[in-house]
Amino acid sequence: MAAPDPATPQQPQRSSLWRHRDFMKLWAGDTVSVFGSELVLFALPLIAVQLLHADAFEMGVLATLESAAFLLISLPAGAWVDRLPKRLVIVSGDIIRAAILLTIPLTWMVDALSMVQLYLAAAGVGIVSVFFDIANQSYLPELVNGDAISDGNGKLQASQQTAGVAGPTLASGLVTAIGAPLTIGLTSICMGLSSILVGLIKHRETPLPVEVRAGFVAEIREGLGFVLGHPLLRRITASTGLTNFESSGIFALLVLYALTTLGLHQVELGIIMSVASAGGILGALTAAWVQKILGEGTSIAVSALIGSLCFLGVPLATVLPALPTLLISWFLVTWAVVIYNIAQVSFRQRLCPKPLLGRMNASIRFLVWGPMPLGAFLAGILGDWLGVATTMWILAACALLGSLPVLASRLLRMRELPRELDLLSSGEAVDRE
Repeated sequence: MAAPDPATPQQPQRSSLWRHRDFMKLWAGDTVSVFGSELVLFALPLIAVQLLHADAFEMGVLATLESAAFLLISLPAGAWVDRLPKRLVIVSGDIIRAAILLTIPLTWMVDALSMVQLYLAAAGVGIVSVFFDIANQSYLPELVNGDAISDGNGKLQASQQTAGVAGPTLASGLVTAIGAPLTIGLTSICMGLSSILVGLIKHRETPLPVEVRAGFVAEIREGLGFVLGHPLLRRITASTGLTNFESSGIFALLVLYALTTLGLHQVELGIIMSVASAGGILGALTAAWVQKILGEGTSIAVSALIGSLCFLGVPLATVLPALPTLLISWFLVTWAVVIYNIAQVSFRQRLCPKPLLGRMNASIRFLVWGPMPLGAFLAGILGDWLGVATTMWILAACALLGSLPVLASRLLRMRELPRELDLLSSGEAVDRE
């Protein structure tokens, strides 16, 4: 594992992150950015369903375009991110996404808004988000040391879930007051402020000298090889990819399902999403406790199982009281997902050598987010063919498969996950008490 850069401002203790100025700027910028993203997540499908009267197939296409770039360009994007200052990629990503989203209220004001416009905006934001997300997830280990990475991820997850709680409620109120297009327009302000906050970070990365870099294709292969060559990362990647495949299908049809099949109001949908994110906050706050009680590896396997089982609550809302069923199931799903993500993201961040972080995260994104557009597109086809409710049953049943790779592995019995790369070089898991 690469030695820490002595020039990097690092904090020896987790509690010192509150005094880590660069981390606090990153945290503040990320918080503002995810609040803006929550507005888009709620308002964009509402525009499609309520203003443009999209059907199941069109909603599937829209969700497909939002995530297609992760399948198409994640691997080369990771190699580029490792060659560029990650702070610059994050700042530029916020600015470009804000500009793209601003086209939606502008075209709406001149009565030119169409599904084609939404498709183009979703695809454009998706492309930029590939670079932004890879850089954003690879930047934390540049600012803090290995012992503080899990704490930093917990704080970032807490902000994201807090935005998830307040965002849908705020978005539903804004949509009611000013309409969905103008609600998306407010996102530009959030992302602009985020770019300013991250731009104030003083730490500067030291990129690898050009002469020690491998070729572009070789660098991509190195990132994939790190992920696929590690026995635990392979299991985690398979589980996450399978779960994302079906969950993206559920998300693609969720607004249409809630408003038309279940007959819920957009305010009720906002409440469901807010309560669900409250589960994520609880997950962020209890992740360290869960890992302490169950162990790092065991918490990954158990949270994967709980999350997959709770997806069944979505189709069950057709036979049980819809609002409480969705409230409870989504609350538990997001709680389990956050527990799972904090454990596995922190594990791979501390395990990966810093010069490889961008390519490692890009490879993970390709393998676990690449299935998302496929799941969304399939959901649109099935929803148009079999009906939205039947499609939800099929996708929820498929969710159970997502937990199998980690349940049927040594992760279920591991108190501690490896902290050094060479611990699993032979393919054998190390179990510590």
